Amino acid sequence: GDLRSVLITSVLNLERLEVDLFRCAGRHHWVPATQRLFGGQIVGQALVAAARAVSRDEQVHSLHCYFVRTGDPKVPVLYEVERTRTGKSFSVRSVKAIQHGKPIFTCQASFQLSQASPVQHQFTMPAVPPPEELLTQEELIQKFLQNPNLAERYRKHLTKIQAEDVPIDIKPVNPPDIFSSEPQEPKQLFWVRARGYIGETDMKVHCCVAAYISDYAFLGTALLPHRQYHIKFMVSLDHSMWFHAPFRSDHWMLYECESPWAGGCRGLVQGRLWRRDGVLAVTCAQEGVIRVEQTPNQSKL
Repeated sequence: GDLRSVLITSVLNLERLEVDLFRCAGRHHWVPATQRLFGGQIVGQALVAAARAVSRDEQVHSLHCYFVRTGDPKVPVLYEVERTRTGKSFSVRSVKAIQHGKPIFTCQASFQLSQASPVQHQFTMPAVPPPEELLTQEELIQKFLQNPNLAERYRKHLTKIQAEDVPIDIKPVNPPDIFSSEPQEPKQLFWVRARGYIGETDMKVHCCVAAYISDYAFLGTALLPHRQYHIKFMVSLDHSMWFHAPFRSDHWMLYECESPWAGGCRGLVQGRLWRRDGVLAVTCAQEGVIRVEQTPNQSKL
């Protein structure tokens, strides 16, 4: 329980090179099968850099990002911060992530000093089983691998996923049937948290970790109605987040994801991170490129 989260000790730990210039030393921990840098890692690291350019009392309330080039996991990333505006209540920081002399990502983050207001409301959290009653992603994969009729290529794929060292604990609420290509509603629910201990600390730290978590499996929500197709190419174009209430990223939170639209080789997804007590902590949105083979998939059995 007290093992420090690798997201704090390594992945989101940037080296300061100059006043507003930072470097990820190249310890990427987990790289997706695409061999591109994980988008959530870039968002989280950019927010770390932006947060180091504001006062401790200012807290991030929103960020808006664009992925402009593929991230290379073999070289470090430089994060260059511009202090766009420092106001009495709100401050804006612009961040550019650079590899091979070119920007791969741009982000604007806005920070606010705490202000009370009687104007408050939120949606209601979905009613779902608690995380203690659900299997982890690893346990679900182990169940699938025990099926003797599983086709070898899918067995290899699941074994590869099982071997990945993703620093997030995930418990799907309604895991999709991987043996079916039937279209599903473009919605999914996970319980998620950072793997390891983070503890009570500056809220900006938990927001940086949530930024990392928020991109994992997010765009895949748009694929659920189109499971009969083989994915040729899928990559995030942009990512936005709004932070509403304090939370602990190393405590279970419910990630409610839905995709209201897809078309033109793009898909749009929206997400909400709920605390266990029903408080809406974070809202997310993302659009990505989705290209598929025109011929349907073969059976997985």
